[in-house]
Amino acid sequence: MRTWTEDTLAALGQAGYRSGGARSAVIELLGRQDCCLSAQEIFDALRTGRRAVGIASVYRVLDLLAEKGYVQRIDVGDGMARFEPVQRSGEHHHHLVCEDCGKVEAFSDDGLERALRRVESRSRYSVAGHDVVLRGACQDCVAA
Repeated sequence: MRTWTEDTLAALGQAGYRSGGARSAVIELLGRQDCCLSAQEIFDALRTGRRAVGIASVYRVLDLLAEKGYVQRIDVGDGMARFEPVQRSGEHHHHLVCEDCGKVEAFSDDGLERALRRVESRSRYSVAGHDVVLRGACQDCVAA
């Protein structure tokens, strides 16, 4: 089974996009993440990893990936767009956000997913997607 990174690079190649260094670097980084990242966090991680990619290139790659449906743009309420891969399997997670320190963590809950499907059924909406963001204080900030 191919990874999200392999699928995304192959699909862009088949669509005629050259395999540029910045595009590959951003896709490879996103493919290794457990949760969403901002463009600045991606830029910083690439720079720390000694990848010479400009911030404007990071934004261009993220715009392309979002437009093509390979990443999801997430708003966790901090005024900054975050991005994470869209899994072909439909597998996804939601987010816990600490309002004190800004930490964002992923969580999954099968019961929540069942409840959301019931809402869709009762509302007669055809729900294309959803993202749940829970805000509060992380364990470190509660202890402080």
